[in-house]
Amino acid sequence: MDTQDLGQREQGILALERRGFTGPGAKERAIREELGLAPVRYYQLLNALLDDPRALAHDPVTVNRLRRVRETRRSER
Repeated sequence: MDTQDLGQREQGILALERRGFTGPGAKERAIREELGLAPVRYYQLLNALLDDPRALAHDPVTVNRLRRVRETRRSER
């Protein structure tokens, strides 16, 4: 596998993050049904993905947006 390529699961996580979700629990339900992950595990993987240069190359708009959100939350603590 080329080091530039993200795995299927990583691509799925980024694709899910690009979507807008309405209503409480909709995103968690999609995480379970589409990716087969517990939400806690999903967010662990997502957080690691935000620091992965391959993710940035694959979807710079989404990764940069999520990095900004993460930094804002960190600075508010």
